[in-house]
Amino acid sequence: MYKHRSQGFTLIELLVVIAIIGVLSAVVLTSLNSARSKGNDAAIQSDLATIRTQSEIYYGGTGVNTYGTAVTSCTTGMFIADTTIQNSIKAADSANGAGVMVCNASATAYAVSSPLLTTAGTFWCVDSTGFAGSKGTPLGTNTICPAT
Repeated sequence: MYKHRSQGFTLIELLVVIAIIGVLSAVVLTSLNSARSKGNDAAIQSDLATIRTQSEIYYGGTGVNTYGTAVTSCTTGMFIADTTIQNSIKAADSANGAGVMVCNASATAYAVSSPLLTTAGTFWCVDSTGFAGSKGTPLGTNTICPAT
């Protein structure tokens, strides 16, 4: 009598399983990339909120009520004088991956902007009026966030 004994999987079955795993992993990796960008955007927003809060503390704590002066540079005025602001700028620069933050200040006003990662051409901006939000226009040399 002939005994047929079957053990394991056929080559076709193994290849089908490997293909399914490959497709599923591609979908997961794609969604993880999106989640990473959204996480970095949230970090940028949080860091700029810290800058906004600390700027008001700096303004009131200087004794002369001034933000200092800075034009597009995050390395002058209050942006370099206050270590909490410095650390938040470094963290936001790290999160946006480009080191392209813009920091402007005059004696009575300031604005800080950083590009967001999830939507190209959008910037998160905070200023001395209390505004914090997404803008489609770069800050330039303004001390107030752009209208659009």
